[in-house]
Amino acid sequence: MRWSQSFIPTLKETPSDAEVPSHQLMLRAGMIRQLMAGAYTYLPLGWRCIKKVEAIVREEMDAAGALELFMPALQPIDLFERTNRKEAFGNVLINFHIRRGDRSVHLALGPTHEEVVTDLMAKHISSYRQLPITVYQIQTKFRNEERPRFGVLRTSEFLMKDAYSFSATVEQLDTIYQQMYRAYCRIFARCGLDYLAVEAESGPIGGDASHEFMVPAANGEDQIVYCRKTNYAANLERAETGRSAAVVKAVESGLPAFEKIHTPQMGSIEAVCKLLKCTPQQMIKTLIFKADDAPVAVLLRGDHDANEGKIRRALGAKSLEMADAETVFSVTGAPIGFAGPVGIKCRVVADHDVPLIPGAITGANAEDYHLRGVVLGRDFELPVAGGVYETFDLRNAAAGDPSPRGDGTLELVHGIEVGHVFKLGTKYTVALDCNFDDETEARKPVIMGCYGIGVNRIVASLAETKHDENGLLFPLSIAPFELLLVPVSVSDEETMNVANRFYQELKGRGVDVLLDDRDQRPGVKFKDGDLIGIPLRVVIGGKGLKEGVVELKWRNEAEASKLAVASAVEAIIEQITARKQAELAKVPT
Repeated sequence: MRWSQSFIPTLKETPSDAEVPSHQLMLRAGMIRQLMAGAYTYLPLGWRCIKKVEAIVREEMDAAGALELFMPALQPIDLFERTNRKEAFGNVLINFHIRRGDRSVHLALGPTHEEVVTDLMAKHISSYRQLPITVYQIQTKFRNEERPRFGVLRTSEFLMKDAYSFSATVEQLDTIYQQMYRAYCRIFARCGLDYLAVEAESGPIGGDASHEFMVPAANGEDQIVYCRKTNYAANLERAETGRSAAVVKAVESGLPAFEKIHTPQMGSIEAVCKLLKCTPQQMIKTLIFKADDAPVAVLLRGDHDANEGKIRRALGAKSLEMADAETVFSVTGAPIGFAGPVGIKCRVVADHDVPLIPGAITGANAEDYHLRGVVLGRDFELPVAGGVYETFDLRNAAAGDPSPRGDGTLELVHGIEVGHVFKLGTKYTVALDCNFDDETEARKPVIMGCYGIGVNRIVASLAETKHDENGLLFPLSIAPFELLLVPVSVSDEETMNVANRFYQELKGRGVDVLLDDRDQRPGVKFKDGDLIGIPLRVVIGGKGLKEGVVELKWRNEAEASKLAVASAVEAIIEQITARKQAELAKVPT
């Protein structure tokens, strides 16, 4: 490609409305332009990067045994009604009526394709002999994003690779899940991403049935819990801690009785701390939930946040929700904000840290009152087993917690989700009558898995995390071009003869090359080349050409080297080949 024949509208200044590096740099590099909030046009450079990601995704998905198809973006609304996802999506689902003849047809723009692919398979799968099968597509998705922001990281229209597996047994699903997991690791490594495979909330199958692939980034919207020493990684919803139950100790004699304190209209931790001049760590937070419709009091330290997934698993409950005001009053005798463990009239479960709070401050189970000096073992009880309190990990993990995988400490980092593998089970196949006959001719629902990758997000995540003060630092595999040829003076005949010869020979040898044939100063060309992230630059002309050499410089290296003109093409190809091999060496097998 010749720069003069391309469309690369670079910007010198950073647009004022671009909030994060990826948005700023992709705009400045002439990769994207905004049409409206949540919708972007990909210009030629940006689209070249997208197509390179797509090619890597296809290669790895095909190698993993998945079959590519293409499904409609337009979907009948009744599919979402049958799976109860019309209500679950709410305003996120873009749906509308159109006129066809004398009738109105209710349609949706696909936010994802579980319903469509399950409906397809329901019409064609009848026997276990047809299973397992995995299909995938790369297609545009639509979601009514309430707050589109951060450029192409959070949009209403986005490109996604979504795959779906259909299995007869859990064992088949496990095999495919591992194949997809390995394929994802290869995809993200080949794209040059520094990623973490983090544990996520398990699906209906149970176990380690869900992983998110996250790119650590300061502007990531998700929080990841990570231990560098043990390599444990999980999202905040799933993350465990390495804490354990406290040993039961005898209550100290002579401790003063708890004190009942008037705290008018102070139902929050912050308000009580301000009035009593205490810290949240001195308080026991009592939250009332309904677990399978039965009230349960959950005790946490005042500065901690409840993790509903952990609470649900600790209780063995199928459903969990915060209790309504009427339920709270029935077990505490007080409105919301004044619950405490002393005299409460329901089951009580506690987090591991609760027994470690001496002389705690709690709600008094009376409106506008709290208790100070509450002592476990004297004023309220917790179950005991084997000399330790029966407590649970019920809160969100926090920085400084011990790792659940051994000797190490957890830290919180922000991340961008670029992929997710998930064991769906039979949620959609039951709802959409996707069944098969097993070996005994018994009719059973097909078992599903789903596996998504945000194609746009891969490019945006690279821009977010791979840049310096001069612009993008893309790997050879994803960069819009591998090599930038820069003739110092396009008006010099000898310079252009060499540049054109290099251009033709390199293109003929399979190098993805951009020839900057603009009549601009070399400094302008260098700045633009650095901005758009081309990994390798070769400068032709000037004093060097008179000496029979050209200058070669890798984007991520400070120093340039010189190559003899006569052997430069071979040397360039050798260096590019070596760099590609080095990048591939980092890809897991």
